[in-house]
Amino acid sequence: MRIGVLKEIKTKENRVAMTPGGVEQIISCGNDVMVENAAGIKAGAKIVHSNKEIYQNCKMIMKVKEPLPIEYPLMQKGQIVFTYFHFAASAELTQAVIDSKCIAIAYETVERDNGSLPLLTPMSEIAGKMSIQEGAKYLENTFGGKGILLGGVPGVDPGTVVIIGGGIVGTNAAKMACGLGAKVYLLDTDLDRLRYLSDVMPQNCFTLMSSPATIRRLIKEADLVVGAVLIHSSKKPIWLSARSLFTAQKRPD
Repeated sequence: MRIGVLKEIKTKENRVAMTPGGVEQIISCGNDVMVENAAGIKAGAKIVHSNKEIYQNCKMIMKVKEPLPIEYPLMQKGQIVFTYFHFAASAELTQAVIDSKCIAIAYETVERDNGSLPLLTPMSEIAGKMSIQEGAKYLENTFGGKGILLGGVPGVDPGTVVIIGGGIVGTNAAKMACGLGAKVYLLDTDLDRLRYLSDVMPQNCFTLMSSPATIRRLIKEADLVVGAVLIHSSKKPIWLSARSLFTAQKRPD
């Protein structure tokens, strides 16, 4: 099989779908690999100069992010396109893939027998940790925040972090926030999951059963809220209304 690796064209997306080591392994199994120029890998692959050339000559296309509208006409009938699609977020993309009659395999839907998501998990781990890093940054005065230090200092309360969802994203966000010294509330609707998290998380992490009432109560004291709920093949739910956020923002300092 001839496999093509594209350079991402989505704004600020710098990842590449295959490492040099991955190219070597695929070639050693008797496949050919074509890589778009500037994607950043060689390792025995043939380098080409346009994504059009990749789409026209490869049986399988490997990407990181979903195809953009400029790529829709390039997808071919029977061609395997392997990437993060997130179809639930885009009816336009879904229809374009249906019209192309390509074989779309979404990284985020690949499951093991136990229901785990091996290709989504690493991205979720990164997203969880990054959420706290970015949130802490935007709590600084420099970025328009109130100058809150999540870990506090002697004589000053630490920041309060509310994390909605106790899966991979939420757990990693909680680890990061707890490590900084914040007061962390970790919410989930699965009582067995909460029991497990209660056993393994640090003492400054408080696990609670998630409900609209609990969320409304906690956001009034939260300095940082992280949404970490995953519903398979669906958009993420909206847990906080504009009214709830407005009420929370008006609380006295």
